[in-house]
Amino acid sequence: MAKLIVADDHPLFRNALINAISNTFSTKATIETDSFESTCQALEQHPDTDLLLLDLHMPGNCGFLGLIQLRKNYPSLPIVVISASEELDVVKRVISFGASAYIPKSANPAQISDALKEVLAGELWVPASMQKALQEQASQEEDLDLAARVAQLTNQQYKVLYYLTEGWLNKQIAYDLHISEATVKAHITAIFRKLGCTNRTQVVIQAQRLTLEPPVNKALSGHEQD
Repeated sequence: MAKLIVADDHPLFRNALINAISNTFSTKATIETDSFESTCQALEQHPDTDLLLLDLHMPGNCGFLGLIQLRKNYPSLPIVVISASEELDVVKRVISFGASAYIPKSANPAQISDALKEVLAGELWVPASMQKALQEQASQEEDLDLAARVAQLTNQQYKVLYYLTEGWLNKQIAYDLHISEATVKAHITAIFRKLGCTNRTQVVIQAQRLTLEPPVNKALSGHEQD
């Protein structure tokens, strides 16, 4: 059983949420608060709180600022955000700011119970309908960041990067590009720095995420400046 604080300024929703929780989830105590200030006071009075359910739009919460403040003051306390908003950007920011779960106010009692059980078990929880979209959004942003890093490479560095993905040795790269091995090593060092990697394996893994195409033969045979 867990001690919960339910922080929401709408009495009807707060009561409905508590009823949904009590019908599907075992609790030893449930404390109700209706403002950010009263929530902070309740946390001080109940240091053994196991879980906080927090409404983003509660008076004094200031959206994400309250969540950030609570996360700083109570780093080990699982915080479950409850909100009427179901925008992916809001959900993503809530999780990135330290919440353990995001439960939309449209969730049914079974979903609420599942979420609380997952969180108390140390897991993150968002509705199944949002999981794929959030993962895709995160992947897209990571790929855009990587693409921006790759765009910083010179033409010669790009050629070296391609050969690294093909598993070529430094001496093979040097021979094909008509440069010294020392120059190849310098290019590799620059590639590590620009892609944020520390070894060849990391570089190859990063490059494969973008499915890099080989440079055209004409470009490879030319003598371009670094």
